[in-house]
Amino acid sequence: MLKTRATTTSFVLPGVLFSVTLFLGGCAATGDTDTGSGAEDPENPTAETATPDNGERQETSDSATEETPEIRDSAPERYVVKKGDTLWDISAMYLDEPWYWPEIWAVNPEIENPHLIYPGDVLSIHYVDGEPRITVDGGPRVRPTKRLSPEVRVEELEDDTPPISTLQSFMFQPQVLDEETLEQAPYIVAADDDRVIYGPGDRVYVRNAEDTEEYEIYHIVRRDEMLLDPDTGEELGVATIPVGEAEIVEPGHVARANIRRGERETIRGDRLVPFAEEQDMLFEIGRPPEDIDGQVIKLFDAISQIGRYQAAVINRGAREGVENGQVFAAYTAGRTVRDPIAGTNESVDLPEERVGEVMVFKTFEKVSYVLVTESERTLREGYTVRHP
Repeated sequence: MLKTRATTTSFVLPGVLFSVTLFLGGCAATGDTDTGSGAEDPENPTAETATPDNGERQETSDSATEETPEIRDSAPERYVVKKGDTLWDISAMYLDEPWYWPEIWAVNPEIENPHLIYPGDVLSIHYVDGEPRITVDGGPRVRPTKRLSPEVRVEELEDDTPPISTLQSFMFQPQVLDEETLEQAPYIVAADDDRVIYGPGDRVYVRNAEDTEEYEIYHIVRRDEMLLDPDTGEELGVATIPVGEAEIVEPGHVARANIRRGERETIRGDRLVPFAEEQDMLFEIGRPPEDIDGQVIKLFDAISQIGRYQAAVINRGAREGVENGQVFAAYTAGRTVRDPIAGTNESVDLPEERVGEVMVFKTFEKVSYVLVTESERTLREGYTVRHP
């Protein structure tokens, strides 16, 4: 640890009496200073107004007040402060007599304390009314370190609707098939061992695969249920569950295939359907026709209710004018309840309540798959969807 001895002296510059504290054997700090307790000194700049005691004391005299500080011929027009520089060294670089530095050190109103300079500050010579002035022109102005602590910042968003690109990870490639197509599709009967659950990399045997070709890719799907229109009872198609992908290795009545990808485990009886190219999920967001009303007829991968970023099926499709990207408002299904307070125990129809919004991401002829993009409450089967 560097120890210093301080003494105070007074001297006169033109028109001003200065009192300077001289530090013997000391210099300006270039980083953290050891205070004896190991604590950091956050106010310690690279160079400060401390001046070393060179064994000479500035004497006050009438002649001193009449002298004008002179700039050295070798003084640079522009100098960038480096770590380790002291104000005395820099003054000696510019002046024949460094004691006169206050006379030429210009005050910059943008800098709180012009007597403190930091690494990266740019010093330059300017002339004001014929008199030389040294100014701090700029630089990073590295300030003492401030200790930061975690803080919470709340910003109001103009629109909390997520962009379509952020929703892609929640979308998938569902398949709605007619009963005959699903029944005639090739299906998995076994693997090359006795396991009943298979995954990517496994070899499986596929029956009813005479029409397949070598290296052909198929979707693996699992039958879910027949979709019915709740108003008319019409069969809208068989919903399937995406399982994965398989590649035919050797066609035949019992073909060999490799499972390439799996979204869930593959089991016996899973069907292979022709591979559909990945659809473009970057569709434009819009509204459906005003005269379209539909219902949530099935929840995907859920038992009784779904929330934000989960999927469902509605009983409206391409034939009703539904397209990918259309957004419907979702409402609770109106209920009829008995009024036990009324003397006649009459029935009362409860009003619908808006619970959120859903966006169409896969359209079929008679049904569409929708993703919940906004929900104030959970959605259930039987809820209504309509023009928002």
